[in-house]
Amino acid sequence: MDELTCFKAYDIRGQLGSELNNEVAYRIGRAFGEYLNAKKVALGGDARETSEELKVALARGLQDAGSDVLDLGLTGTEEVYFAAQYLDIDGAIEVTASHNPIDYNGMKLVREHAKPISGDTGLFEIKKLVETGNWKFENRSQIGTFTKVSILDAYIEKILSFINLNNLSLLKLVINSGNGAAGHVIDAIESKFISANIPVELIKVHNEPDSTFPNGIANPLLPECRQDTIDAVKAHDADMGIAFDGDFDRCFFFDENGKFIEGYYIVGLLAEAFLDQEKGAKIIHDPRLIWNTLEVVKNLGGTPIVSKTGHAFIKERMRSEDAIYGGEMSAHHYFRDFAYCDSGMIPWLLVAELMCRKKMKLSEMVKERIAAYPSSGEINSKLENPNSAIKKVLSAYQQDALSIGHTDGVSLEFQDWRFNLRCSNTEPVVRLNVESKKDEVLMSEKTKDILGLLRS
Repeated sequence: MDELTCFKAYDIRGQLGSELNNEVAYRIGRAFGEYLNAKKVALGGDARETSEELKVALARGLQDAGSDVLDLGLTGTEEVYFAAQYLDIDGAIEVTASHNPIDYNGMKLVREHAKPISGDTGLFEIKKLVETGNWKFENRSQIGTFTKVSILDAYIEKILSFINLNNLSLLKLVINSGNGAAGHVIDAIESKFISANIPVELIKVHNEPDSTFPNGIANPLLPECRQDTIDAVKAHDADMGIAFDGDFDRCFFFDENGKFIEGYYIVGLLAEAFLDQEKGAKIIHDPRLIWNTLEVVKNLGGTPIVSKTGHAFIKERMRSEDAIYGGEMSAHHYFRDFAYCDSGMIPWLLVAELMCRKKMKLSEMVKERIAAYPSSGEINSKLENPNSAIKKVLSAYQQDALSIGHTDGVSLEFQDWRFNLRCSNTEPVVRLNVESKKDEVLMSEKTKDILGLLRS
């Protein structure tokens, strides 16, 4: 087989037909089973039309490698992570393209205890095995079994264990599943609330999975994908809006006015929630925007630790530091008691509980933090030569910088503002983040200036 382009730094993603198809999926299953010498592997898939057939092909490859397959059905990525920790198995795979275009699909791979498999931890060895087809057992006599299982009840119990249901008071929440994989989990949580007489009303938007994505691909990181949630919050006079991407490993927040809250400030809120529980705990964060997180964590007696951006790096650092929580401004949130994995369900439960305990609206909880450290959010620029563009920016600013960091891309810090520039791992894109100290005008001016240099 020719060299495959669907293997990325952290996962597998590709255009259907040309980069990813049933034959490739079969080989990935076969290679995964042989690479891990796996006895049991769990499989799940998102709501995309091709996810089921790719999952079936994966299962055949795994079975031919001698692995027993546990089919979890329609799942989000975190349900597969949970299965890898909860069940006595050797690994798990989620078939998902998350927020990618409709003609894409992909896979996220973990080994035992939900440890990530990425470029540094076996993904490229699996890729090589897929390409060569150099199987250890060409005709294996012992074919693996195939069993359908459900872990939904145990998973729901786990994510609800992160809060005290008795702390929840009267709330009205809009939840937009984007016609992706989240709907069945929201239904199950709603049933738990009702049976326990918890006065939280869930207003469900696009809750049914639909492989055609009639309301657009679920990617609330894009401003054009937020309007349905905003409209629902306003129409129902809700206390908060929550929206998920396709495999719901990320959730996005809207306040009671329908205003989108950048993920950066949610990291500070969740750090606060955990430091209330465990004084002195370690909090992992990414280097793109940092000042708000550093101040919140230090003021609450915690230890902030910066890590390179990306789930594999964050999870590795979480494990090595035994950190209680890790957060990225891109809306990925990681939890020690969830096998150090990211979850899109746990964050909104924690924020809802925090709102009830503090008796504050979401806008009130983040207002001071946004004013203290206004930020640009991540701005992407598609460039022909990203490295030369970054050098141009550095030559203009590095002489006056108080410090220069290289944890991920390059970060320059000044007296009242800072910025981070980093190249995408997968496309010719440069990502810019700017923040300031209590000066939104300065932040906006510096953002405009740097973008001008990058794009000129």
